[in-house]
Amino acid sequence: MTTLPRPRRMLTATTAVGLGAVGALALAGCAGPGAAGASADAPRVVATTTQVGNFARELAGDEAEVTQLLSPGQSAHGFDPSAAQLLALSDADVLVVNGAGLESWLDDAVEASGFDGVLIDASTGIELYGTDDHEHETDDSGHDHENDDESSSEHESEDPAAGSAADHDGHDHGDGNPHIWTDPELAEHMVENIAHGLAEVPGIDADAVEANETAYLEQLDALDEWIAENVEQVPVADRLLVTNHDAFTYFVDAYDITFVGSIIPSFDDNAEPSAAEIDDLVAKIRDTGVKAVFSEASISPKAAETIGAESGATVYSGPDALYGDSLGAAGSDGESYLGSQVHNARLILESWGVEPSPLPAVLQG
Repeated sequence: MTTLPRPRRMLTATTAVGLGAVGALALAGCAGPGAAGASADAPRVVATTTQVGNFARELAGDEAEVTQLLSPGQSAHGFDPSAAQLLALSDADVLVVNGAGLESWLDDAVEASGFDGVLIDASTGIELYGTDDHEHETDDSGHDHENDDESSSEHESEDPAAGSAADHDGHDHGDGNPHIWTDPELAEHMVENIAHGLAEVPGIDADAVEANETAYLEQLDALDEWIAENVEQVPVADRLLVTNHDAFTYFVDAYDITFVGSIIPSFDDNAEPSAAEIDDLVAKIRDTGVKAVFSEASISPKAAETIGAESGATVYSGPDALYGDSLGAAGSDGESYLGSQVHNARLILESWGVEPSPLPAVLQG
């Protein structure tokens, strides 16, 4: 059966990849692998989070050596780069960041390291949702196409490809929700930003990056359509979700899911819920009939287990936890962005009583 592609989300301004002193990358102790075939003199790319690290490796292929600062399972919110990581940053030719205010430590790290290479902000051109933006207009496909301008934060650059740290000193990170990668459609925009930035770096074959971009975007398109087709099997009123912290706003908006609440009512996974907030969430779970509470792989499941015990909802934790702020370790379902999204969607669908359809061929293997 042929499925027509769904309309694309409206995005803000340009797709500029240049970012303000947006970087404070710190090579995490367990840095992500560089390209296996990259030559010794290949450009050195440093990526902040596990997600943008994965995107950068997919796009760079053998054209660059990619190092990732954050380790699998490590949150970007409270990250503190080591001296060795600052040194690695100082030697980097390119810095790739999530942006949108996620890496609050970036500016200090860039300044401390003396990094003066190319900065690529994956969030450029994406409107950010604020704290209260859990319900957005949707079209008949169930995918969001219009964001709330009042709660958006726009990143603009004169150069749609890349910028330097000196060009953007003192970048304003804003206060929107930075977890943009949880919507595969926005992940595509992040990938496009990174690809456009890498293509401008001396020593990197732009044609090779473009070929890798085309292949990866095909996979992301297939992922997006697969999730949407399966979610559409569930009546809208039954699409209810409770997570560990407020990281899935873009995901629930993309697929017309009702976000009942989060255990940690904050974008920051280091925050702690109060007793009153826990009681309020338990009451919401009982009132709405939510059957599942999802912990996240990078967060302790204790609070989720407490809420599950009090509300009677099933708690998904351990290997069944969602991948939110971070991808998983090698060998886990969440070691790649694509794998993490398939894992998350399958578990959420199963909690609603839906057996997901087989993955598209482009996502298998």
